[in-house]
Amino acid sequence: MKHLKTIALALLITFSAAVSAQSKSVNVEKSTINWVGKKVTGEHSGTIKVKIGALTFKKKNLTGGNIIVDMTSINTTDLEGTAKQNLDGHLKADDFFGTDKFPLANLVFKKVTPKSKGVYTVVADMTIKGITESVTFDLVTNAVSATTSLKIDRTKYGIKYGSGSFFDNLGDKTIANEFELKVALLY
Repeated sequence: MKHLKTIALALLITFSAAVSAQSKSVNVEKSTINWVGKKVTGEHSGTIKVKIGALTFKKKNLTGGNIIVDMTSINTTDLEGTAKQNLDGHLKADDFFGTDKFPLANLVFKKVTPKSKGVYTVVADMTIKGITESVTFDLVTNAVSATTSLKIDRTKYGIKYGSGSFFDNLGDKTIANEFELKVALLY
């Protein structure tokens, strides 16, 4: 009988913890991801869309999250016409993000550590092109949004095109290994 009371109490505590956690769905229409890719002779910028996502809070404190990005939505915003079409096509091709085979990228929060009020250090698994690597970034949250800026090393995901780390004599054709993301998730 004592054992049954212990099990019932454990179930009640587990249920209470689950009830007190709140999942906030990301508003994919209002959320933004802006990217910047740099090269020796300049840079290009654009956008990419969130497909679906949610952040988990417990008593207004961030505890987790999962964001899925639609890689087929890669859009260059600093070019027009044929140059834009060419770069968009190249970024979607196999030597970059291979969006025909890998249309989605995924970010799963693994560890969330409070840094200051509304600011958290997040360790997450990011999957691009079927390769998962750990990334760490600070996320600022409030009642309606979460924002961050982070850099991703594309070569960790097998994207080596134009990288001076893997190819010699690229000269002014060298492309930086890291690309920058500015993310605003509205919920």
